[in-house]
Amino acid sequence: MKIALISDIHANLEALQATLDVIRAEGAERVVCMGDIVGYNTDAAACIALLRQAGAVCIAGNHDRAVTGAIGTEGFSGPAARAVAWTKARLDEESRAFLSALPLTAVVDRALVAVHGALHPEVGKELVRLDDDGKRRLSLQALLGHPSGARVCAFGHTHRAGLWEWRDGAVQAVPLDGGAQLRADGLYLLNPGTVGEPRGVDSRACFACFDTASRRVTLHRVAYARRAALAKTRRAGLAPRFAAVPAPVRMKLIEILRILGVYERVKRALPRRVSPI
Repeated sequence: MKIALISDIHANLEALQATLDVIRAEGAERVVCMGDIVGYNTDAAACIALLRQAGAVCIAGNHDRAVTGAIGTEGFSGPAARAVAWTKARLDEESRAFLSALPLTAVVDRALVAVHGALHPEVGKELVRLDDDGKRRLSLQALLGHPSGARVCAFGHTHRAGLWEWRDGAVQAVPLDGGAQLRADGLYLLNPGTVGEPRGVDSRACFACFDTASRRVTLHRVAYARRAALAKTRRAGLAPRFAAVPAPVRMKLIEILRILGVYERVKRALPRRVSPI
């Protein structure tokens, strides 16, 4: 089976539409979404409808759970918390019920376990970021003992694509550029990156395909109408300042402005337009 793995759509309709078009062209038989369907951008209900139309297996992310009230927004950034409040005020009941019913984990074709953040904690797994080898080791150990017998855990949350293998008692990164071949006896963590909220210099949508028969993983990047998506987010008052600048450059720019002592002045000169809730 060819499984398309997507994550962190964050209500970016243009990115999701373009991604699903490529997934169909790739001939994927199943779509699995590792959560954070909503948040940051404006088209939560439309993205939910597209995923349901595609028959996607969906996991609850922390933004999805915050919008339904299952968790609070303590620890969320300012833009993230604003987007949760904005979405809560506008989401229809059918979409809210869909998000409320999403599980925290799912087993797909006995080939992989899907989560949003991490596999290893019993509580709060949607909040854990697998951003260092210590936490990755804990999730790989949880995968080793998982009753499904799956050898791959797909996750999201970090917005960065990557593949890690448990080998000889250590966590090792596996290059994904050009595709990767998984060993039948290996244990793996796989992050397909983000569809709708890039954190790197590359602003394209990102997803992965996992062929369970050949055990091959390929990474795909998809161009989409980013300016159109960003324009809607700006009109809603949800876009961070300097949103058109890639995230790493934006953070460096803010750091420089703070060092120069002019960040607050620049911020006041760029007032945020906020839609009433």
